[in-house]
Amino acid sequence: MSKRIALLAVLAALAGPAAAHHGWGSYDAAKPVTVTGPILTSKFENPHATITVKGADKEWTVTLAPTFRMTNRGLAPEMIAAGKMVIAYGYASTVEKDEMCAERITVDGKVFEMR
Repeated sequence: MSKRIALLAVLAALAGPAAAHHGWGSYDAAKPVTVTGPILTSKFENPHATITVKGADKEWTVTLAPTFRMTNRGLAPEMIAAGKMVIAYGYASTVEKDEMCAERITVDGKVFEMR
């Protein structure tokens, strides 16, 4: 019986992060968006890093890749710090106002793929 309880505890612990993750179906891939401007805030945490960018017309919340993918591709947390200039290309949310997921970003002249 204790093995069964332990297994259920492990499964419950793993279900939390999975439930917190969202799919990409709520983004409009038919209408790409490019946002250029300074980073106002930056969160380098799971399940996805996020930055807030002051675009020409409004502030955007930009959802980036998971942190392990970003570091594997050479994008360190300090590279997306507040104050840095960024170009984010991706898709606007159909659910959250002024939010987008980035396919790629350009920081300090370097392009980083998010997918």
